[in-house]
Amino acid sequence: MSTSTQTINLGSLEAIALGQGRCFIVGGEEIAVFRQRDGQLFATQNRCPHKQGPLSEGVAGGGKVICPLHSHKFDLVTGAGSEHGECVKSFRVSAVNGEILLQL
Repeated sequence: MSTSTQTINLGSLEAIALGQGRCFIVGGEEIAVFRQRDGQLFATQNRCPHKQGPLSEGVAGGGKVICPLHSHKFDLVTGAGSEHGECVKSFRVSAVNGEILLQL
């Protein structure tokens, strides 16, 4: 079974302020991209599995994001949640020449 990866250019890194997240629509799917204060980039599905809260509007830092609705926490690398059995999809993302590149 082969898996192919697609690289999507989401535009300028400057579109996301340090310490913030932003939602992008990619192929009909909402993806949250976070730019931590240290400059690290992370990407996850945008909707929290608990009550569909917009994770891109949550507080991100220390490799985690906190859902703005009910404070559920998610690891930005693994997608693992603070509640038993709760998880979000995470994606590879990087900055190249000032552009955000998402791997799907």
